[in-house]
Amino acid sequence: MTKSLITPRPATQSLVLENLGKSFTLHLRGGTRIDAVAGISFAAQPGDCIVLGGPSGAGKSSILKMIYGNYRADRGRILVAHEGAMVDVAAADPRTVLGLRARTLGYVSQFLRVIPRVSALDIVAAAAEGDRAEARDTAARHLALLNVPERLWSLPPATFSGGEQQRVNIARGLVADRPILLLDEPTASLDAANRDIVVRLIEEKKRAGVTMVGIFHDADVRDAVATRILDITPLDRIAA
Repeated sequence: MTKSLITPRPATQSLVLENLGKSFTLHLRGGTRIDAVAGISFAAQPGDCIVLGGPSGAGKSSILKMIYGNYRADRGRILVAHEGAMVDVAAADPRTVLGLRARTLGYVSQFLRVIPRVSALDIVAAAAEGDRAEARDTAARHLALLNVPERLWSLPPATFSGGEQQRVNIARGLVADRPILLLDEPTASLDAANRDIVVRLIEEKKRAGVTMVGIFHDADVRDAVATRILDITPLDRIAA
């Protein structure tokens, strides 16, 4: 009998990783197979901000991509609280993953990928709740808070500087009302003032009961937002 990918939801858990693993085959190196992620387990509750620690190449971004469904896990389970149950992303079909992204999972990164010729305001508003007027108002507040000049709001972000594009992307990710947010170096390359604003927005999300898993290379930001820092350095690298 096939095991269901949906299990009853524990009262306090919103995200559970159980013995998560992911391997990649390096075809240009004779088919060498490497374990990018091995044996990762943790649980998170509403209001948690778990920061993944470890050196470059330890698998931090791969973990976020598996939770979001961009990568398929080779081993283990990724249980996400969704509509009253725990859904296993590792076993979910594409339709289920899209449903999770539409209502439960959000992803914030430093890189902006958008449809050409769509304005910055409309890009952010598309992720906001409410009718069109409410969504645009919420989007405008976030763009203003992140110091994106109002003269740019009606323009497509492809014409913006790298820092302006990054702040539009952060606004889009944080304006979405998702109970779980994945943060992939959202403060990288930001100046101190905008970095502090992002930290404040993350703190507001924590107080609102949003569960977050993030990667932050800035030690001050990491210490400011983390409820727990999880070192995922592989044991063989620690031994070395």
